[in-house]
Amino acid sequence: MLDLSKDGFLTDSQIKEKAPTVFSEVASSEVSKHYTHIPTSNVIDDMRELGWDVVDAKQVKARKKSTMGFQKHLVVFRNPEVVINGKDGDTVFPQILLTNSHDGKNAFTFTAGLFRMVCENGLVISTQEFEAVKMRHMGYTFEELQKQIRGMVEQLPLTVESMNKMKQTELTDEQAKELAKKSLTTRFTEDQVNELEFDLDKLLEPTRDEDKGNDLWSVFNVIQEKILEGDFTYMSGAKIRKARKVKNFKQDLEINQKLFAMAAEYTAA
Repeated sequence: MLDLSKDGFLTDSQIKEKAPTVFSEVASSEVSKHYTHIPTSNVIDDMRELGWDVVDAKQVKARKKSTMGFQKHLVVFRNPEVVINGKDGDTVFPQILLTNSHDGKNAFTFTAGLFRMVCENGLVISTQEFEAVKMRHMGYTFEELQKQIRGMVEQLPLTVESMNKMKQTELTDEQAKELAKKSLTTRFTEDQVNELEFDLDKLLEPTRDEDKGNDLWSVFNVIQEKILEGDFTYMSGAKIRKARKVKNFKQDLEINQKLFAMAAEYTAA
């Protein structure tokens, strides 16, 4: 559980505890002379002005001493006034995920996401309408940020439409198993998926009543949670192995986007 302030958002000190790099006042010495340093904390202040506050922050481990304090980090924003109340009680909050680094290798990148209250599960949307928005550090302004965020918010009705399409799409047992097997390729190579022994029924088994059902939304959420949490086992030879939880946020984002795209294919059928 996140250690949130009274209003449900992280304070600056809590963000700093989770991802100190967010507050770096200088860039890495390895950046070019043309690089413009904008601390991520400045963007956080601007996002707050637009009604979006921080609910989570993470940073990757620095691989070299030279990247310590400048490495890639993630900040997750939520707007308390923007909420999707499903008729079935499935409350979902749209989220905006910001990734950045201070080593000159990354632009500000904004990605749309969803947060399900029922399981405290974060999903990343991956459709043509919700491609990531990139903003260069050079020339960054509050006005440009406002324009980009407004554009993302205007697309939110498509989020509801996408979610409803998934809820209205009933999967056969065969399709559910097919999706479950495909999802494993986000953690293993295709050869490994074919060589190792996975219990697809277990991968499709809901952990809570709210996720019971054969509709695509329910099946997708069960699979997504288990894949990311490492809540499944597999046979390697004669040994039973337990999958590991995905802890690296870069891998989490990548897997999340791939899973959403895989699931969305079934609504087009």
